[in-house]
Order: sequence, then structure tokens, then C-alpha cells
Amino acid sequence: MHLEKLHLLNFKNYAEANLTFSPRINVLVGKNGSGKTNLLDAIFYLAFTKSAFSTTDQHCIQHEQPYFMVKGGFRTGNSSNEIVSSVQQGAKKVFREGVNEYEKLSDHIGKYPVILVAPDDVDLVKEGSEARRKFFDGIISQLDKHYLEDLIQYNHALKQRNSFLKMAYEKGLTDWLTLDAYDQVLVKRGVPIFEKRLAFVKEFLPVFRKYYRFIVEENEVTDLAYVSPLQEKDFAAGLQGTRQKDLALQRTSFGIHRDDYIFTLEQGDLKRLGSQGQQKSFVIALKLAQFEILKTHKGFKPILLLDDIFDKLDDFRISRLLALMKEDLGQLFITDARPDRTQGLLDQIHVEATVFTIEKGNVKLYERQ
Repeated sequence: MHLEKLHLLNFKNYAEANLTFSPRINVLVGKNGSGKTNLLDAIFYLAFTKSAFSTTDQHCIQHEQPYFMVKGGFRTGNSSNEIVSSVQQGAKKVFREGVNEYEKLSDHIGKYPVILVAPDDVDLVKEGSEARRKFFDGIISQLDKHYLEDLIQYNHALKQRNSFLKMAYEKGLTDWLTLDAYDQVLVKRGVPIFEKRLAFVKEFLPVFRKYYRFIVEENEVTDLAYVSPLQEKDFAAGLQGTRQKDLALQRTSFGIHRDDYIFTLEQGDLKRLGSQGQQKSFVIALKLAQFEILKTHKGFKPILLLDDIFDKLDDFRISRLLALMKEDLGQLFITDARPDRTQGLLDQIHVEATVFTIEKGNVKLYERQ
């Protein structure tokens, strides 16, 4: 699978752009703030129906414009499909494949898998459990539509339950029947999520370890453990047993929304004891394992977006990534502020690339001197 064409109107800092891409390596070069990452975000948007960096669709509309449109042409095998999304101020988002508009955006997730590797990915190690759950949920959701639907319904019921707890606390109510109704939904949707997370980590771990060893070329012992309160207690019983506590806290304290993934190296907790280099290697291995898992399940290679990573990695880790690129990771998009550096790195592995220069939202093909 690869992205053949991209058309943007009023998307972030692009008034208009029409681009045709190589099915292999595409390099986007320009100064910081020129719009390189925004192009990657447009590709991400076509895959996930939302931005990777902006919290709302409205933030993707170019300043003082009433709407934006993103259109991409994807080729998978012998078939081509056009994906179009448009967002207008005060109107419902339109997202369609060909002539068919989606009734549920979740139906699109997983059709055109994309993996983004960005400088702030180290937050997977440094931040709280929500970032790690989001990462793994994102992979499983692209593989299993039932999982995604369970997750959407679980989060909706959890939000309602928390709102009810806050209202009950403020009014001094103890309406256990209403809580029973919310609890039934949480258990119905939450138990399958727990079981699939547990099974997925068992599949993911050996693939992750393979890539970590490749990146560091050392036999460090790595581990990735899934931790959930459901491993210790039945979900329904756990919700029942924490009702008084939940009422006092005004939020739900037991459930799969409290799950975490623990990252460790042989010396212990990666967050506290791992070096910056080890943390970066760990995160890159996570993303490469994500790539292989999706490729195995889908039967084709996802699109890989590498945002400004050459600035963040040392020469050794760059060389290991280049070795993978030479073996053909499928279609790649690489952003860099220095065209000569990227071209030099690609020359090392004798790989041709299509290079675009970007300046203040204007894109053109780079003519090598």
C-alpha cells in the first residue's frame, strides 16, 4: 500500500498543495515551522480521521478560512481508492472513501494503516499510563474493529458514570440502581478489552525484543508487561467494592482505564534507570514492532512517517535505521531541516528518494545539484 497523491486546501499553513509521491522514500525538507510536520499530519489524518497533533478539527483550518479539505489517493495492489475529508466551521465533518460517506468514522480505522515516529514519542516512557494505553489501543484498534467499538462504548459509559458520581456527591444521593446500569456496560465492554490487551502483549513482546536487539546490537534483557486490576479481581466485584470510594473521589477508580504497560530493562524500570539512548532505542523498537505486527495482520506494509528523527538520534542508531530502510520498509516519509544530510545518509545505502522542499506552506520538488 502507498499514497500516490495528496491534495490540501486550507489545511493548517497550506492554502493549497498538490503532490505526487514516490512509492518508496519521500523526503520533506525545510526550516523549522515551514510546514513539514503538517504534511505528515495530513497523511495521518487520512488514516485516522483526525490530527496527530491538533486537539480539534477546527485547529486544522487555516487562519481566517471557513473550511479545510484533505484528499489522498491510496493504491493497494491493483486497486486505487480516494479518501476525502472536509471540515467546515459549524458543520458536521465529511469523511468518505470514493463516493461513500462514512456513517461511523470508526469504520475507516485500520483500512490504510500509518505509523508516525515523532520526537515526542519518548513520552511513552516518561509520561503516565494514558500515553501507553493510547499507543497499544491504537494498534489493536487497527486490527480489530470489535475492540475499537468496545473501547468507544466503554469510554462513553465511563464518562457518564463519572458525571453521575459527581452529581450524586454534590446532591448527597446514593442511587445504586443507576450505578448498576453503568457498571453493566463497563463490564460488558471492559472484559473483552482486558482479554485482548493481554493476548496482544504476548504476540507483541517477541517482535519488540527482536527490533530492540537489532537497534542496540547488544543482548540487553528487555521486558514489556501488561498490568491491570482485572488480573487481581473480577470486574463486577471490583466496581461494587469501590462504590463508596468512587462517590468520595467523584470518579471511577477501578477498571481497565487504570491499566498500564510497564517498560523495563535488565537493571529495572526504564523511566527511572534507562539512559536517554536506551529510552530512544526502546521507543523506536516499539514503533518498528508496530510496523511488523500491522504488516503481518494486514498482508501489506503500512506507511511510515518519520518526523525529524535524524536530529534526535546518534550516528549509530541512524545507521541501524538506514539498514532497515535498505531492506525496504515500504513507503516512507522523512522530514529533515537539512537536505544535504538526508541525501548523504540515503547515498550511504544507495537508495533513491524523491525530495520536496517546503517554505512557508509552499512545496516544490528539490533539484539536486
